[in-house]
Formats: sequence, C-alpha cells, structure tokens
Amino acid sequence: MTPLPGALVALALFLLAQPSLAQQHGKPGEFDFYVLALSWAPSYCEAEGDKRGGDEQCSRARPYAFVVHGLWPQYERGYPRSCVERAPYIPNHTIQSVMDLMPARGLIIHQWRTHGTCSGLQPRSYFEKLREARERVQIPARFHRLNDYTMVSPAEVEHAFIDANPQLPAGAVSVTCDDRRLREVRICMSKDLSFRDCAENERRSCRASHVVMPPVRGG
Repeated sequence: MTPLPGALVALALFLLAQPSLAQQHGKPGEFDFYVLALSWAPSYCEAEGDKRGGDEQCSRARPYAFVVHGLWPQYERGYPRSCVERAPYIPNHTIQSVMDLMPARGLIIHQWRTHGTCSGLQPRSYFEKLREARERVQIPARFHRLNDYTMVSPAEVEHAFIDANPQLPAGAVSVTCDDRRLREVRICMSKDLSFRDCAENERRSCRASHVVMPPVRGG
C-alpha cells in the first residue's frame, strides 16, 4: 500500500479530532428537519425509569403507552444540541401545559435545554410546535394499550404507523430498541411539520428481528 503524503495524514488526524455533527452545539434555528420521538413508556420505565424514583411517567396511577420523548431539530446527517449556553427559563404554566404529552417535569426541562434551544423558538412556541407535531400522528389502535408482554418486529410496528397515517411515507418512520425492548418510534417532519423521508433516521434504527413491548402499567 502506498503511504499517504504527510499533508494528507495531517488532514486525516485533524478531521478525526473534530467533534461529530451530533456533538456540535449548532446555532438556533439552523437545521434541516425535525424528528418527533415517541417513547414506549413501559420500556423506558422497565429499563431505567424505575431506578430514578419519582419519575411521573412510571407511576402506576396513569396507564401511559406512547408518550412524546421530544421534538428534535436534525441535520441531514447528525444533529445539533444545547444550542444556547444558558437556556431561557420555562415558565411553570408552560411545563404544565405539556404534561399530558410528556408526563415528566424533568424530561420537559431536559428536552428544552438539549433540543428545544436548537429550534430557534422560545419555550412556549417550541412546545406549541411539539403539540402540533404530536397531533399530526395517529397512534395505531392496537398500541393504545397492551396488557401483556407482546413480541413485535420493527417492520410490523412501522407498518402499523403507516397504515394509521396514510400520508406517512415508509422512509419517514423508524423504530429504535435496546437489546430486547422496543424503545421508540421516530417520525421525520419538515419544518412545517409535513412528513418527509430521512435516511439519517434509518441509520440509527433497530436491527433486531423481534423485540418485546412491555405492558402498560396501572389504570
């Protein structure tokens, strides 16, 4: 193999030392599209939520199924995060206004600081945008509630969402998982919240043939 010229070696080392797009702070409002992340709350609670203590979405008083994890500004490859060093304060009434979609105060604050600040919107407008995005997606009836552990394939879940949302292209929806549980359904939307394809989302999708969906708690 012919050795690389010294200048190319230096350039390669420089590029490797740079942060990835996913680690860059980015500038508010400068992004390509959104991802609406819908978390299967029973998977989160079983995997990590129970260890946190006091996490509202893991309370057995409410039968949470799919909840909103976040509305994330994205690049065509990678994503910005924490775009404002000191994120604007979220008024309590704004937090309360979205608790029906994101039933955990800590989650709301974290999502605003990490992702919402990259939207270029103020807190109230960002969470209004998040609600509008959620209202554009119909959850398949079979996933409104599960009473037992249920094995599914990622493709099966994707197709269920496509069937429930006729305008949703196959390239706009993907499923994520941990080593055995379905964790999220992620849906790509343009800045005006119309559905759109996104290859970046697919690169981070679940590769398992089948995963389990734990049952909904309480209710």
